Amino acid sequence: MAGAAAAQTNEPVWDIIELLFFAYRDFVGDADHELEAFGFGRAHHRVLHFVNRNPGIKVADLLEILNITKQSLGRVLKQLVDQGYVSQKEGAQDRRQRLLYVTPKGETLALKLANLQTQRINRAFGELGPNAHEAARRFLTSMIDGDNRDGVLRLIARADRSKSR
Repeated sequence: MAGAAAAQTNEPVWDIIELLFFAYRDFVGDADHELEAFGFGRAHHRVLHFVNRNPGIKVADLLEILNITKQSLGRVLKQLVDQGYVSQKEGAQDRRQRLLYVTPKGETLALKLANLQTQRINRAFGELGPNAHEAARRFLTSMIDGDNRDGVLRLIARADRSKSR
């Protein structure tokens, strides 16, 4: 197998590298097409996704998650706020904090995009059979830098808990 041989010789794992590129292209492409109608792009999608999954998220925390500049986030956030997809509130303890929430309109769009991506994921899981979800989760978790994994898993678990209430 080419991938196994490459892993043993430290040669590039071309097949996996390219499969990741193409999988990402198609995974975000479904949402990209939907977002075009609103004049939005991938940055809007990421902001909407994480604000929807983490109601009341601080702008500073969102900057850290997305690993983008304050200026980039500011531009995208302004569009989402101006068009009624996200709202900003000041923090209860610290009025300088800006806490972000999706509006009902923002939640509807975030769920529509997540459902498109879920359909693609579920098709792939259906082709792979039992335990595909867990195997994919382990693989993707392993792809995250070791010093960030626990934080990412905590973020996901916290968002899962807040949505199940």
